[in-house]
Amino acid sequence: MVEPVAENEEALPQLLGDFAPIDVWQRHMNTLFYGLRGERVRELYQTFAAADYRLGYALAADYVERATQRQKARPEPSRRAGPETGTAPLTIMEWGCGNGNLAACFLDHVKALDRDATLYPRMQYVLIDASETVLDGARANAELAKHGDRVQFVRATVPDLQSYADGSVDRIFCNELWSELPTKLLLRKAGDVMEEHIRPNLKETRLPDFPDWQGLVQAFDQADVAGLKPLPAFLEDILWEREYHKIDAKDVPFRRLIADFLKLFDEELLMPVNVGAAVSLKEAHRLLAPDAIGFSSFDAGTADEAVLNDPEKPCYNLVGGQFSFMVNLALLEDVAKQVGGGRVTTEPQKEFVGRSLGVNVMSLMDVLASHPNLPQDAPWQIDRLLMKTVEALNAGYVSPYERTIDLPLSSGTPEETRRELEQLLARQVRQGVPDTVAYLAEEEVMKAAGQLEELGYDRSTLQAAFMAPPQPVDYFHFRMGPDKQ
Repeated sequence: MVEPVAENEEALPQLLGDFAPIDVWQRHMNTLFYGLRGERVRELYQTFAAADYRLGYALAADYVERATQRQKARPEPSRRAGPETGTAPLTIMEWGCGNGNLAACFLDHVKALDRDATLYPRMQYVLIDASETVLDGARANAELAKHGDRVQFVRATVPDLQSYADGSVDRIFCNELWSELPTKLLLRKAGDVMEEHIRPNLKETRLPDFPDWQGLVQAFDQADVAGLKPLPAFLEDILWEREYHKIDAKDVPFRRLIADFLKLFDEELLMPVNVGAAVSLKEAHRLLAPDAIGFSSFDAGTADEAVLNDPEKPCYNLVGGQFSFMVNLALLEDVAKQVGGGRVTTEPQKEFVGRSLGVNVMSLMDVLASHPNLPQDAPWQIDRLLMKTVEALNAGYVSPYERTIDLPLSSGTPEETRRELEQLLARQVRQGVPDTVAYLAEEEVMKAAGQLEELGYDRSTLQAAFMAPPQPVDYFHFRMGPDKQ
């Protein structure tokens, strides 16, 4: 957090609101962020499902394998008669659906793998998101539209799903949703549990842009997206003050479990407590059928208690004005067990993808990070290395989909470099690497090793990167489901 400080009191940032728990402001900022920028999310950050296909394909392969094993394990008579004849609907839910790419890739691959047509014809895929703008983007996804009446769109948050009956869902997954769900920052102090409260201020340099100050404050307070859209963008220029208050325990779900968890760590140590994610596990357990394939979440976080006990850990990031919290996987494992969720596993996300697809994978950003002389000074130098790396990789990479990287060029890029980058972007192959966080197979990378070495990469370092352990805070797959699955 940044506490605004200025020597000239008249130049201090101006208040946009009052102190409130950080999760309250997080919900507010999510509403504004998706209302104002929902159609431009990929310009600000990419997710592993925004354009790439491999996470969706991995989920599909995992689903078909588990569903086939489940059917084989049933007694012979149940395969021929009754509700388990293979005609009962299979409801798949995706919470926080983004642009619909994950759903489209999942359904494409299930359909291709389901050679006997025992699964895909029974599927009803429900895309759920709190933002109508986001849902509109998913509805416009041409790849997803091919699945027609297999797909439903529902505007809702996880607590709004009471219309779905207990035990009515076979599979639930969400990608990079938990980090955006309400999260508190808590600490222990002298026997009390305290929580972080924050309040927003606007940078003083932006004040001349808003002559109707009271109008801005009112629209911001009421999350009036229509009133804010005509105004200059300002979310990135909000400064947040912070203070700490004793928590009101009645407002915290799983409060005893959380209090016991905090006792495992040092006093006055800020701890992310993903209360929205915890509630989602309880709801997932209610919705999942007794023999369901289960629930999966993919997000950046850690289950390592040593990392959680580090006062320098990155509790959250601010991206485009939106809060994105580290996921406390160790706490959520305890929550899943308390709600009776069955078997709980946590594994590096790339291990799940690689195992499900039968290949070793790492992301394009992992490749870039392995460069021994990664440019540090100018953003456009990184842009140039990125696009030259993509050009090299595309010699051995062929996607099932026609997509290309859409890279906003860094401001201040020298004209000569800008022309070169524009040419690199223009000559991308249509079925090339589609995103900066796309998954790459080991064979694809090593096929381009010669060209990558010309860019300064080291072949042995690239090979080693495929086997590298996860970082202290990394992308993980969290799964909860029946013990037999």
